[in-house]
Amino acid sequence: MIHEVDEALRQLLAGTGLPERGIDVVFDAPTRDFAARRNAPTVSVYLYRLREDTGRRQAGTVAEYDADGLVTGHRPAPRWFELAYLVTAWTNRPQDEHRLLAEVLQCLTATDTLPARLLTGTLAELGLTVGLDIAGRDTGLPSVSDVWTSLGGELRPSVDLRVLAPLPGGRSPAGPPVTEGLVLHAGDTTNVGDTTNVGDIANVGDIANAGDTTPAGPPPADGPGRRLRYQGAGDPGPDGFAAPRERGLPPGRRARGRAR
Repeated sequence: MIHEVDEALRQLLAGTGLPERGIDVVFDAPTRDFAARRNAPTVSVYLYRLREDTGRRQAGTVAEYDADGLVTGHRPAPRWFELAYLVTAWTNRPQDEHRLLAEVLQCLTATDTLPARLLTGTLAELGLTVGLDIAGRDTGLPSVSDVWTSLGGELRPSVDLRVLAPLPGGRSPAGPPVTEGLVLHAGDTTNVGDTTNVGDIANVGDIANAGDTTPAGPPPADGPGRRLRYQGAGDPGPDGFAAPRERGLPPGRRARGRAR
């Protein structure tokens, strides 16, 4: 999911014409080494923090469907994460950096969400909204000055960008749809459990055989069995074979409220 958000941000900034003007869009950390080795105007979009938005966590699963509307699998409800980016502009003059950063800020504030056409991979499959926010309040993340201190660089003008994106769970495939009825096997179980009455024993010697009451068990079913089919069954619909069906009244019965 992280690399898909990176690609969407890259395309969003590239849509302002930065590559055509020779301006690079990178995701490197703005350290001293980065500043020393760059050789062209650059916009750095550095991911410095990732945390889950636990307030949006949900239980349950989400069904996936194919083109025919059949369930092909299930996924747990997606979990949402906040990605914090530090966006900076790098040129040879501060005035040019401010101008470039203003263009980036204009692009990021023009929309509250990443356009659907820029989403790829799992973000496109989920079809959920990926939100953008220019942080202007305290959200519990490290301050910008702390981030620059950790990077070992000098404090520079920057845009604190937050992206709220869903992370899908693992997919569990579903079994094939039920299209046939049950198969019924019937057998003769009349003599199952039949025991000898002790009172009918004629000879005392026969008592030894009277305690054998082991049931014979049902005989094996012959043939392939009978397949139960629903009258006029076709597409079972969204409720499957559990959908309510019309049931006829027994002979001599009438529906409640009707005249004889």
